[in-house]
Amino acid sequence: MKHLTIRLTQQRISHYLLGVVLLVASITAPTISVADDYVIDTKGAHAFVQFRVKHLGYSWLYGRFNSFEGEFSYDPKKPNASTVDITVDMTSLDTNHAERETHLAAPKYLNSGKYTTASFKSTAYKAIGDKTAVLTGDLTFMGVTKSINIDVEHIGGGADHWGGYRQGFEGKATITPKDFGLDMASKLGEAAAQVELILSVEGIRK
Repeated sequence: MKHLTIRLTQQRISHYLLGVVLLVASITAPTISVADDYVIDTKGAHAFVQFRVKHLGYSWLYGRFNSFEGEFSYDPKKPNASTVDITVDMTSLDTNHAERETHLAAPKYLNSGKYTTASFKSTAYKAIGDKTAVLTGDLTFMGVTKSINIDVEHIGGGADHWGGYRQGFEGKATITPKDFGLDMASKLGEAAAQVELILSVEGIRK
């Protein structure tokens, strides 16, 4: 009986110690954070793909593409794991001037009859501060793919008024169209050699 009592006591102690170990492990184990996936809200007109280029060096010409779609993933606890994928309909060019849009769509410029889409797919996201980051990715434009960097600002995130959850960002980048086969400088002057992109994106969590 004495030996049985000792064995039962040892069992109780072992079960107790196991319980303590499991409890400590559950408290100290790192929480696995999973990025949320978002669809860019183009239907609600809460996202924009815009650009500006200097006209003869005297003023800025602004434009945008009215049709595009995309998705991104984002985890505020692990921002460097963020990804972005966007496709733009190049035939949806809008510069608030129909004649100019026809002119820019021609083969000697955007050639949007042949290159109907452009796309961006991220390869890296590097957080710099609480609200800023550099997004690197492959831009495919006029059939040519080049890596570009986009300066990103996280505007904010939270619940919306319709039971959903949203995150919003703005990105800015400068590209040289000649890198993609479009020599704007030879057509519109040296001031047009570079184009500034402004990307305003609001996504709805899936």
